[in-house]
Amino acid sequence: MFEKIEYKGNQFMACLHDLFLAHYQFYLYFLVYFWTMISTKKTMSELERKTKNDFKNSAKIPLVVLLDDVRSMHNVGSVFRTADSFLIEKLYLCGLTPSPPHRDIHKTALGATETVCWEYKQNIMECIHQLKEEQYTVYAVEQVHQSVPLDTFMPEKNKKVALIFGNEVNGVSESALALCDGSIEIPQLGSKHSLNISVSAGIVIWHFAKEYL
Repeated sequence: MFEKIEYKGNQFMACLHDLFLAHYQFYLYFLVYFWTMISTKKTMSELERKTKNDFKNSAKIPLVVLLDDVRSMHNVGSVFRTADSFLIEKLYLCGLTPSPPHRDIHKTALGATETVCWEYKQNIMECIHQLKEEQYTVYAVEQVHQSVPLDTFMPEKNKKVALIFGNEVNGVSESALALCDGSIEIPQLGSKHSLNISVSAGIVIWHFAKEYL
């Protein structure tokens, strides 16, 4: 009896083996197809980005950004692009910060100068006072005593916030710092004392925008 059971068991395993071999190619094609589906880049249509008109008509997150004497046009263009990506309310170009139209700004903005609401302000102090009158809480993104590390800073959703990013060499001006409600600092681990302003803007703006994603 045991010999019959063993014989039938062997027959069953042999059938499974034959079945596996018969369908091996099918399984292989299936795995390749599945992996392709999960690893292939999304198409432009799949990203479902807003049109220019959709962007203009969309509700913005209550975040404005001030650039304080940022000199590089490439940096300005990059901030425009980040501002578009996260649907911020407005961008203020202050002091010596260059403004559109200029091909070097457009080179990195990739059309964001046509979607993001922006305004040039010669005097950043007046701009800060105006925003405070409009009930914005103003933060400088700067390395100062008593600054709050970004990883511990918890933004309040729907609270009106203004972020100031400073000059590539000197950072946020002392006069602007004196008017801010606080300062936020990006913790770093390496030997360099600071990040490029466009990189800093991307990190900090995303930190605020993620509350709305």
